[in-house]
Amino acid sequence: MASIIRALRPLSRTPSVRLAGKRLVGRPVQSAYAFSTTPRRREVDLSELTPTPITLLSETESLMADSVSKFALEQIGPKVREMDEAETMDEKVVEQLFEQGLMGIEVPEEFGGAGMNFTAAIVAIEELARVDPSVSVMVDVHNTLVNTAIMKYGDAQAQRTWLPKLTTGTVGSFCLSEPASGSDAFALQCKAEKTADGYKINGSKMWITNSMEAGIFIVFANIDPSKGYKGITAFIVEKDTPGFSIAKKEKKLGIRASSTCVLNFDDCVIPKSNLLGEEGQGYKYAISVLNEGRIGIAAQMTGLALGAWENAARYVWNDRRQFGDLIGNFQGMQHQIAQAYTEIAAARALVYNAARKKEAGQDFVQDAAMAKLYASQVAGRVSSSAVEWMGGMGFVREGIAEKMFRDSKIGAIYEGTSNIQLQTIAKLLQKQYTN
Repeated sequence: MASIIRALRPLSRTPSVRLAGKRLVGRPVQSAYAFSTTPRRREVDLSELTPTPITLLSETESLMADSVSKFALEQIGPKVREMDEAETMDEKVVEQLFEQGLMGIEVPEEFGGAGMNFTAAIVAIEELARVDPSVSVMVDVHNTLVNTAIMKYGDAQAQRTWLPKLTTGTVGSFCLSEPASGSDAFALQCKAEKTADGYKINGSKMWITNSMEAGIFIVFANIDPSKGYKGITAFIVEKDTPGFSIAKKEKKLGIRASSTCVLNFDDCVIPKSNLLGEEGQGYKYAISVLNEGRIGIAAQMTGLALGAWENAARYVWNDRRQFGDLIGNFQGMQHQIAQAYTEIAAARALVYNAARKKEAGQDFVQDAAMAKLYASQVAGRVSSSAVEWMGGMGFVREGIAEKMFRDSKIGAIYEGTSNIQLQTIAKLLQKQYTN
């Protein structure tokens, strides 16, 4: 299969005014004047642009959506149930994600990436989630957390060393959470001490996504506990490093094909060159990339919600009959379907608004929190309703309805729980409205 990114790369270099062709139902439409035709938004005077609907896509983004949708349906779709039952990501799927260029969407071309914009990555994450949220979160964490951290905070040597690997065949993992530091992330106990040639890491990490597939791990450890969170530092650890081990793979309610593991570091020695950025700045790095990552998780949730809605809507409007009629023709059912779709559209508006503000160089922290909060809520409601609309067929494991329902729950938990998002939103609002 031809590479998605190779085909779209020329379009991403030069803004185009051509209109996109056929688009799928529920996808933001393409626009020649969308704000997101270039990743270098800080250089653009937005005041000179005519405002457009938030969800309009550039030609590159629209074609990305079409291409990823086709790839997901044809290559991932047939394997979704098997991967979920086995609780394992198919190695061929991972290989194809790299072949299609979906593991380096924002990474500059000089490092093997596509050099595209943030919204292009969000579009890809959303389209993958319409078919399998497990695959979507692998791509999301790899792009919005791992690649972003190295691009933003790695020096020139670090970028030359790690980015080509991350774009061509090595999965990345972001290691922040620990048994006693989830929402209170900066209470982490993992420690790092300086050695003559580098650093020695000791401690454990928990709930780490992509662990089984990853070869590169960004690990947060405290180099000076006396300084509290200001001692937290980011390091890069390779999977074959002595002292590093995967202790346990979790068995989960949802996104079961996505690996989530406990990691141990026992006198894990790494060279000085594996320091990411500066000592003591890890807490700032984590906050920054997680704010971006939350938009990715929100996109995963809107994709999941739309996938669940479409699957159920097609069934009730074409197949399921009761009392001599398709149940989708009953007014009570139609109202539920319309309500669910309206909520999906509202959630997507929040997601794309946050993405556009991020690209524009504007403050997007509150927008990201609102997008993740609401998108996860909508995903839970819609996927639950979809199971009910489909009746018995929604409850059995022959289709995707029950899987989407199970998968939706994680949206309110990882990369900041719903309560953490509410607290973030409230603090920013209080600051704005306090005299």
